[in-house]
Amino acid sequence: MNVLTITGAQKSFAELGVLKDISLSVDEGEVVSVIGPSGSGKSTLLRCATFLETLDRGEIAYMGKKAAHSGPDGKSVYEKDLSPFRRCFGLVFQQFNLFPHRSVLQNVTDAPVRVQKRPRAEAEEEARKLLGKLGLADKADAYPCQLSGGQQQRASIARALAMKPELLFFDEPTSALDPELTGEVLRVIRRLAEEKMTMVIVTHEMDFARAVSDRVIFMDGGVIVEQGAPDDVLVNPTQERTRQFLKSYQS
Repeated sequence: MNVLTITGAQKSFAELGVLKDISLSVDEGEVVSVIGPSGSGKSTLLRCATFLETLDRGEIAYMGKKAAHSGPDGKSVYEKDLSPFRRCFGLVFQQFNLFPHRSVLQNVTDAPVRVQKRPRAEAEEEARKLLGKLGLADKADAYPCQLSGGQQQRASIARALAMKPELLFFDEPTSALDPELTGEVLRVIRRLAEEKMTMVIVTHEMDFARAVSDRVIFMDGGVIVEQGAPDDVLVNPTQERTRQFLKSYQS
């Protein structure tokens, strides 16, 4: 089943076209890594998929139901109530975005209690299980400022998982971390991939993308230049632009 389908996505800021007719789908259990140079449209694509930005044109569907469709004038028209679609996904940011004045446990339980109206005791029990799974069982009562960057990112992953999403988005999840802490977070994502969690990962970690992905998408200039199996895109790309990017990345 398609968890996410994006069709004909276009997005401009002022006169600058950032997304130019992007179409893609993500199947249940699939891990898709999105790579490309700065300014290629990767993060904008993710922000549009999660409704942090609105498309100018194009359609977005989750679980086969359209959150945005094309109106008579070709422009994107969004459903008035996007909350059912927001329940389909979780988002892990570059900068963690934890509430600094709340403990780790409170950060993880806040949305299940407030948004999903789950009983607090149930949400806390689930949160403690998630924190244990992510190696943070002893940090439940700590505050974000008392955690390392890697621990904060793992806490933000637990927060996203607590909502029981169909799909997890990661926006450069290790870009704010040093190499040692990067390994912590990548191990967690690798474990989620082994458990068949559906994920879309915007990343600059090429070796990781190759190891964990079912499919790699290379974007540049607001378009998908190439996509396919990790070895096909990262080792034997067919497009010259992909080869140039990978060569510059390795040099």
